[in-house]
Amino acid sequence: MNLLTSLFSLMIFPAGLALILSGLLYEWADRKLVARFQNRVGPRWFQPFADILKLLAKEEIKPSGLDSALFYGLPILALTGALTSALYAPILGLPPIHSFPGDLIVTLYLLSLLTISMGLAGWNASSRFSVIGATRSLTQLFAYEAPFLLALLGPAIAANSWTIRDVSAYAENHWLILTQPVGFVIALIGLMGKLELPPFDAPEAETEIVAGALTEYSGRGLALFTLGKSVELVVAVSLVAAFYLGGIGNPLLFLLKTLGIVLLMSLLQALLTRLRIDQTVGLWWRLGALLALLQILVLILVKGWLA
Repeated sequence: MNLLTSLFSLMIFPAGLALILSGLLYEWADRKLVARFQNRVGPRWFQPFADILKLLAKEEIKPSGLDSALFYGLPILALTGALTSALYAPILGLPPIHSFPGDLIVTLYLLSLLTISMGLAGWNASSRFSVIGATRSLTQLFAYEAPFLLALLGPAIAANSWTIRDVSAYAENHWLILTQPVGFVIALIGLMGKLELPPFDAPEAETEIVAGALTEYSGRGLALFTLGKSVELVVAVSLVAAFYLGGIGNPLLFLLKTLGIVLLMSLLQALLTRLRIDQTVGLWWRLGALLALLQILVLILVKGWLA
């Protein structure tokens, strides 16, 4: 019975199929909000589902001269990493399915597998657009990863735990956005960089390098990368909401919190223009990382003073 329950949790709900479907709905909400902010109609609610079904039904064409193991394996690795990270995150307002000491660090690195896989996919391609896109993806990864990690370490230090379940429980009685507003802003912007959303979409700038690292992908491979991004959106938004916006609470309230974060990201996408890759790197290392470190220093000093 326990085995069947675990399989249902992993394959259907709350992970697996339910996670993928919720990821596509969050993607639709983001696209619709950006369109409305730009005075456009935007996609219908089923558009992301239709796009994925169309890609899955298409033939996957592998350009000649590429390593087959990398070409077919990297999309699977990207989606697997995102789905596995969901096991340790409070998805859909429910407590994490699994938990162990230090799962916060493991989850953050599992979320990075998608970008690393996309970068390797670009390096494995023969197109110059793919290589440029891969270079930009990996450069941006090294730029935002440290500030994003530091932004999520603030709540962990406050809770005296590296376990997502413990940090979420601590945050239920402490709205950390009030005491650590800088960390929340850095986490929000870092999440946009992680998902390569505007203005941090230089790695896949359509007008410059077609689709960046994924230019030569089509069919099932492109569908798996797209699903990985949708799942990562849900997991990362859930982490930020659980850490900074009063913990998990009840599922309906948690849903509203996550949609509020999506609304903020959509507003920023509509307001800001695309940054060059050098501007993105400069923003993170000259401003984001320093502010995150300063907040952690202040947090440690305050905890030491109160102890």
